[in-house]
Amino acid sequence: MRFLQLFALSGIGLLPIASAGPIAYGICQTGCNTVAVACYAAAGLTFGTVVAAPAAPAAAIAYNAALGTCSAACATVALLAPTP
Repeated sequence: MRFLQLFALSGIGLLPIASAGPIAYGICQTGCNTVAVACYAAAGLTFGTVVAAPAAPAAAIAYNAALGTCSAACATVALLAPTP
């Protein structure tokens, strides 16, 4: 109890705490999408216009899988990054 009183009175309790990293997450997602757009363009496709179907070009299916992996990595890593 005495420690909590000293902690509050010392002003340390007024310092901002770190929270999850929504800014880092947004930057990470932007990076994933930028690479996906570049990959689609290199294959002669337009990102966002290819329907996910068995008849879709193999490159588009591979790029979508890679984008999903990248996005999942952002969710597990960047959202846990501390930001003030």
